[in-house]
Amino acid sequence: MKALIVDKADDGVTATIEKIDEARLPEGDGERMVTVRVTYSTVNYKDGLCLTGGGGLVRTYPHVPGIDFAGIVEASDDPRYAPGDKVVLTGWRVGEAWWGGYAEKARVKGDWLVPLPDGLTDRQAMAVGTAGFTAMLAVMALEAHKVLPGGRPVLVTGAAGGVGSVATAILAKLGYEVAAVTGRPETADYLKRLGAASIVEREALASAPARPLGKETYAGAVDAVGGAMCAHILTLLEYRGSLAAVGLAGGAALEGASVIPFLLRGVNLLGIDSVMQPRENRLVAWERVATDLPLDLLETMIDEVPLEAVPQLGRDILAGKVRGRAVVDLSL
Repeated sequence: MKALIVDKADDGVTATIEKIDEARLPEGDGERMVTVRVTYSTVNYKDGLCLTGGGGLVRTYPHVPGIDFAGIVEASDDPRYAPGDKVVLTGWRVGEAWWGGYAEKARVKGDWLVPLPDGLTDRQAMAVGTAGFTAMLAVMALEAHKVLPGGRPVLVTGAAGGVGSVATAILAKLGYEVAAVTGRPETADYLKRLGAASIVEREALASAPARPLGKETYAGAVDAVGGAMCAHILTLLEYRGSLAAVGLAGGAALEGASVIPFLLRGVNLLGIDSVMQPRENRLVAWERVATDLPLDLLETMIDEVPLEAVPQLGRDILAGKVRGRAVVDLSL
């Protein structure tokens, strides 16, 4: 089978397309394993790190990256899955500590999979992918903390990226007023097509004077940037507002933050982790994706590529050059 193999080299890591035997797939250790013929995967920020050796995410080499995939069950030790079932996988450190989706087949634990929801194709599921799944978790967290449509706007940072694009589209369909943050003015029309009511220039937001509390401007936020941006947004949330933090591409340090927004406005900082979500949460989130994401708009986010294009795309994502969702067609 065809696979993208990352391996260590004297000057870093290499990423090459190879033909390998299926017998090299991980076997598991007494687990209920499922072998999946992969149809689609995606390219995410974490994939870029795995492909270039960044972040220390890859535990052992040689390795097959790809932190998510959709496909068809070929063989199963798990009674919940039979050959021919369509499935989706995100998280569980697949593509980091376990071989992932950048191969024509994958072997994983049955607990890591969920059935492909009705109304969603495998291609659409990977256009959503880990980024969109994470965006749905963020929206669900805001809902749980009473950030609901009809109030002040919800801010989405990194709005032209994978998480931001899907979060913008979901929030807009649910009736929220979305203020989309971007550092690339050329993406404004794209974001408005996704449903953004207004565009916020990233530099203008980031360079605003730092105060312990700013004007109550936003009911909530989905922040895929982190760092100083996250700290600043906390000061702009309304009373009992919530910020769902994901990704942290701009850093994990809350630079310039204070406890004032938490003490005087009771704001909530909600950490969103897509990796270790219980299976019941995954099932709910994927069903919500199938019903709450406008699938026609999803098509406008997709850039479909062959496996051979993945190494360069990984570098482009790390450099902030990719808009929307890069979907990898394993049949090409």
